[in-house]
Amino acid sequence: MGKYIGSKCRLCRREGQKLFLKGTRCTTHRCALDRREYAPGFHGKSQRVKLSNYGLQLREKQKVKRIYGLYEKQFRNYFAKAARSKGITGEVLLQFLERRLDSVLLNLGFCTSRQQARQYVGHGYVRVNNKKVNLASFLVKKNDEIALKFNKKGQQTIKDNLEVTKDRAVPAWLSLDKNQYMAKVVRLPERADITFPVNEQLIVELYSR
Repeated sequence: MGKYIGSKCRLCRREGQKLFLKGTRCTTHRCALDRREYAPGFHGKSQRVKLSNYGLQLREKQKVKRIYGLYEKQFRNYFAKAARSKGITGEVLLQFLERRLDSVLLNLGFCTSRQQARQYVGHGYVRVNNKKVNLASFLVKKNDEIALKFNKKGQQTIKDNLEVTKDRAVPAWLSLDKNQYMAKVVRLPERADITFPVNEQLIVELYSR
């Protein structure tokens, strides 16, 4: 299992839509997808392929996996866990992904990208219920309290991030206190809280083959 070290813009072009893997930089004129709205590769511009049902299912799975920055094994484990849980499998899968600590920091606006959120978690800047958590895959629960602890340099970075993301609405399942750099999980996320376009039923059909 290797780590992808290629261009993130290449992944967006492959899926045909912005995945915001570079955070706010994806909204500027430097976005590769805005300049080249076709798949990467030598034949990307000229090749027009009609996807089969399997192809549509695969592309949907790849899109969600790349948005959350997961390896195939990690994503499959989340699906298996969702399949064993009560509720609609696809919705439970998305709920697990949204409850990841790196996803929570991104939704709160403390970070501009999921990669930056993982750096904060890995460097020990995040506390959950007054306990340091350094795993980006940590799943938050209802009533969990999240706080950031950092030095002056880190504080300025957080302020800048909050300013950049001030127009981004905080999901209703989270409560944010910008002045204290704290947040609370009011409830578990619901399907309506996930705003990016995804058809989770295609992922369920893919893994149910």
